[in-house]
Amino acid sequence: MGRYLSDFTVGDAFESAGYTITEEEALAFARAYDPQPFHLYAGEAARSFFHELVISGWQTAAITMRLVVDTGVLRETGVIGTGIDELRWLAPVKPGDTLRVRGEVIGSAPWPGNGKRGTLRVRLHTVNQAGVVVMSQIANLIVPVKARAEL
Repeated sequence: MGRYLSDFTVGDAFESAGYTITEEEALAFARAYDPQPFHLYAGEAARSFFHELVISGWQTAAITMRLVVDTGVLRETGVIGTGIDELRWLAPVKPGDTLRVRGEVIGSAPWPGNGKRGTLRVRLHTVNQAGVVVMSQIANLIVPVKARAEL
């Protein structure tokens, strides 16, 4: 059973389980996708703006996606993302940090000219183990609308 646009209400909230990032995982991601010195080498990182090894913001974004999917809140809907607004990396994430995602529905509307789908806007905050928001974004999603026969 899927969820439809009418199953979501502005203000609906959810929270994911936690996910702890290992140094090995952070280094592998950095080597493959974001090979900046402060993501790869402790010595270089110590001399950087961060003063220590930090994980890529893109890895934080990928982990966020996984955590949102794992909540099951959006899994069965056939949801398709149309974009991200206001993506912000607010604090560094370090190997050993545990991340969790808090989400809130902030908007819902029918898709213009199409009665089969609508749009959902979800504010996502990725937080570390201390409750510090390390990343924020607004996900724009296409969600199916329940057919009249199903109402």
